[in-house]
Amino acid sequence: MSLPSLQPEQLVKPRHFELRISLIFAAVFLSLGVNVPYFPLWLAAKGFGPEEIAIILSAPIFLRVVTTPIISSLADRASDRANVLIAISVAAFLLSLGYFLSPTYAVVLAVTLALNVFWTPQSPLADSLALSGVRRFGSNYPKMRIWGSLTFLGGNFFGGIILAATSADAVPYMIAFGLFAALAAALVTPRMGRPRVASPLSAAGLQEAAPRLFNRYFLFFVSGTGVIVASHGLLYGFASIYWKDIGISDSTIGFLWAWSVVAEVCVFLVFNRVFGRVSANAVLMIAGAAAVLRWVAFPMIEPLGLGVPGFFAVQTLHALSTGLLLIGLQKMIGETVPEARTGAAQGVAYFANGFSTGVVTLACGPLYERLGGDGFYVMAVIAVLGLGLIIAAALSPRARAPAGIPASRDR
Repeated sequence: MSLPSLQPEQLVKPRHFELRISLIFAAVFLSLGVNVPYFPLWLAAKGFGPEEIAIILSAPIFLRVVTTPIISSLADRASDRANVLIAISVAAFLLSLGYFLSPTYAVVLAVTLALNVFWTPQSPLADSLALSGVRRFGSNYPKMRIWGSLTFLGGNFFGGIILAATSADAVPYMIAFGLFAALAAALVTPRMGRPRVASPLSAAGLQEAAPRLFNRYFLFFVSGTGVIVASHGLLYGFASIYWKDIGISDSTIGFLWAWSVVAEVCVFLVFNRVFGRVSANAVLMIAGAAAVLRWVAFPMIEPLGLGVPGFFAVQTLHALSTGLLLIGLQKMIGETVPEARTGAAQGVAYFANGFSTGVVTLACGPLYERLGGDGFYVMAVIAVLGLGLIIAAALSPRARAPAGIPASRDR
């Protein structure tokens, strides 16, 4: 499978490439750092019930599983991915202004659906551009990507402080500001030309290579990680509302979310030293077990009087239930999938994670309305199911990577 040759101009490294990509990551993740913890609070403040909140949060997940591969395919075919990133950044910013309209259920749902079509692909496109730099010019991906984690952390932390000083009405302003920053960063995107291999989320790449991945070992693993990721649905949809209901302040809620990100970054930093020689099977089993422990412990914190320190301890498990899980999935793909098929493997994993999360998030509305914080026990059961799938994968015959497939070195 030979790759098309690079054009001479594509071999020239754009000026300040790493700085410009770092700015894109920082800007893209700023608005996400506000949206994840505080958008549900804004919805609750506007009078939406748990079931309405669950639909507003889950409907875009189902939609973007379809639309993100389409936009990734358009970016793969465009003369330059920078043009696509600029276009979707303009659309996302303009659509975010819809949250300033009268916040009826129909308006908020429509704006959220339309917005996510263009918001979600920003991160994969930034990844695609960064990886092109890694392969063509030897750029350091972690040093660029870490700025996204830092601004996501900043959105969690400072967003809580802003809400404590104002009200939940500040959320649309913060989201719009973050998306405007993403647009500004997109305008300085390095020009890289077309990629030489399809984006991991490209519909074209999935159609070509995904059928070759449909073996029991791979599908059990991807399904298991998808189910465990989905068990976080109640956390992302209703944890901030739950904490607010039991009297925890907005600024402390921001600290709790930020702490989970710190824990996740820490496991990224120590992974090679601590888990480098651990098999992907074992890594994913540890992550699944941590998710079960996290959801069993979460609803016990308040009744046991452990308060905010107890929730900080539970949030520390985010390092394993999320951070270790995602790295373990990449480790599994790296160990078992030929390099020429890794993009499609990533796409299948994205679909599994997105679809599972959408289903569980949709169910979390009535679940939280009936059980409140005790709904996390149901998330523990879901995590057990995911862990069971991973164990089943570990017991399945391991698929052998086909020989003779050349490695792809460039996007």
